[in-house]
Amino acid sequence: MFQQLNCTNISSLLFLVSLLGIFLNQKNILVMLMSLEMMFLSISFNLIFSSIRLDDIIGQIFSLLILTVAAAESSIGLAILVIYYRIRSTITVELMNLMKG
Repeated sequence: MFQQLNCTNISSLLFLVSLLGIFLNQKNILVMLMSLEMMFLSISFNLIFSSIRLDDIIGQIFSLLILTVAAAESSIGLAILVIYYRIRSTITVELMNLMKG
C-alpha cells in the first residue's frame, strides 16, 4: 500500500511539473513539446502502477498504445518545427500565428 501511494504521488508530481512547464514557459515551443511528452509519460506511469495494483494487463497494453501515439506525435511535431525553423530562423511561439495553410 505504501509503495502504491508513493508511485501515485510520483506520477501526480510529474504531471504537475509538466503542466507548469506548459503554462509558465509559453515562448519556447520545444520546451512545451517536452512538457507535453512528460505529461503523456506521467499518465502512462499511472496506468502501469494501477495495472500492477489491480493485477490486470489492460492498463499496461493501453500504456504502450499511449506511448506509441505520443512518439508519433512528437516526431511529426519536431519535423514541422525543423521546417518552420528553416523558413523563419526562430522557434518562438509568438510568431506561430504567421503560419498560413
